Amino acid sequence: MNVGRWALAAPLHCEGELIASPARTVEGLLVSADFQIRLATVADLEVISWHRARMFQDMGELPPDLLESFRAQSFATLHRMLGRGEYVGWLASLENEPGQIVAGAGVQLRKVPPHPQTNPNGKIDIVSGRQAIIQNVFTEPKWRRCGLAALLIERIIDWTRRTGIDSVVLHASDEGRALYERLGFIATTEMRFNGF
Repeated sequence: MNVGRWALAAPLHCEGELIASPARTVEGLLVSADFQIRLATVADLEVISWHRARMFQDMGELPPDLLESFRAQSFATLHRMLGRGEYVGWLASLENEPGQIVAGAGVQLRKVPPHPQTNPNGKIDIVSGRQAIIQNVFTEPKWRRCGLAALLIERIIDWTRRTGIDSVVLHASDEGRALYERLGFIATTEMRFNGF
């Protein structure tokens, strides 16, 4: 799997409400923020496992007393998956502070049996079953509503197209559903992107 070419992308601008170019608002604050998206490494697992735990906490599915245990279990599992090439993650940081990660998302790569899939032209094809399930989509509260989740998901979709993934699926939170639908995902028993 060749992911090296995605190691560092061009800076991205916050897509919040434009106040005065190039300034933007984030939670009512006037800011000028450029972001960069890069591939995650093993060194980023603390942040990724924190994002995963916070994502479930924000959805009301993880009580506070289980937060640290869940984060530690996620760290161990993601460490194994990243090492085996079964997980690929992307992180967004401030351009001038690359150590300050403000959002992230990733995919678990999995093989499922061949199955029929309708392509964008309406024709049914049989696909080999290379599937990516989007996981760990999280933006730090201060940086929400800046378009970071959309930029990360678009990066994932582009990467999966280039690497020959047959389908991309996710489980949408109520808050994220509209974003995923705008990006081309359709509701089934799970959300699926069929734009290949």
